[in-house]
Amino acid sequence: MKFNLLHVCTLLSVALVGSHAVTPEVYWKSVLPNSPIPKSIKDLLYTEWNDEKSTVVGVGKGGVGVHTGKPGKRTDVGVGKGGVGVHTGKPGKRTDVGVGKGGVNVHTGHKGKPVYVGVHKGPDPFIYRYAASENQLKDNPNVALFFLENDLHQGKEMNLHFTKNVEKSTFLPRKIADSIPFSSKNLPQIYQEFSVEPDSVEAEIMKQTLTECENAGIEGEEKYCATSLESMVDFSTTKLGKNVKAISTEVNAKESTPLQKYKITVAKKLAANQAVVCHKQNYAYAVFYCHKTVSTQAYAVSMTGADGTKVNAVAVCHTDTAKWNPKHLAFQVLKVKPGTVPICHFLPEDHVVWVPY
Repeated sequence: MKFNLLHVCTLLSVALVGSHAVTPEVYWKSVLPNSPIPKSIKDLLYTEWNDEKSTVVGVGKGGVGVHTGKPGKRTDVGVGKGGVGVHTGKPGKRTDVGVGKGGVNVHTGHKGKPVYVGVHKGPDPFIYRYAASENQLKDNPNVALFFLENDLHQGKEMNLHFTKNVEKSTFLPRKIADSIPFSSKNLPQIYQEFSVEPDSVEAEIMKQTLTECENAGIEGEEKYCATSLESMVDFSTTKLGKNVKAISTEVNAKESTPLQKYKITVAKKLAANQAVVCHKQNYAYAVFYCHKTVSTQAYAVSMTGADGTKVNAVAVCHTDTAKWNPKHLAFQVLKVKPGTVPICHFLPEDHVVWVPY
């Protein structure tokens, strides 16, 4: 599943021309000099932004040519009826930005086929105002994304499925992200901007993300959809202060690992009892649904899979779920009621937790 749209990230080189341009990575380091950027975030940064060589922009009949300082390499941006095509210097090759089938790429449970939590299988399970859809439960009601906090201890075994989302939509610099409409009221314009057919699956994905970003959160939830790395940094530091660190799940494997049993070797509760959690959304470029909720506890969990795969995972536990939808996926799978026991979930690799230190 791909968006046949312009590779906006290449256009960003134009916006960043000049020695004083501030890239998302530079902005991060200026605000959070003592907090390393997690690998999951680095993977979403456009690689050319980190090129120390000069960027030269030329405008001619063929469109905009962006030269990145590498001999013989030119990135051409051409505008035509089909939208904006980005050519990376190789004749006949067009670069497309894709949002893949990945959806939410962590599945947990006990035995059998994992529940696929994604765009076509119902509401985002990390948005707690939604009830679970039939598709999220019908395959196997015993397979769950969620678990109880008392399961987080050394020696505990869980069946988990960590998958890689190989088609990663990259971050736009804030200047560019802010110039692009991000509202369901502007969907026709957005579809045109990205050459998306209004009746396509891609259009439905974008519409769903916008709707989830615009809907009200649950009581006590402070939410925000960050359309750039800079805006995600600003939201998190506004809510938690600048003495924060960002952590994410890391799986020591180049490819997706199979559904298998993992044994917890370490489960460390992080000192703070508050956090901002940012969930990667399906969109043409990197968008994160960030929220701060009351009574949130984060854990750093080390585990080893049956095939030897090492995972340093992040688990988030919610100790107050009284305001969640009573028909949320977690309650239906764990057979508990809202507000009775702490409920936890592991995070996919491309999600981020911000905690004070």
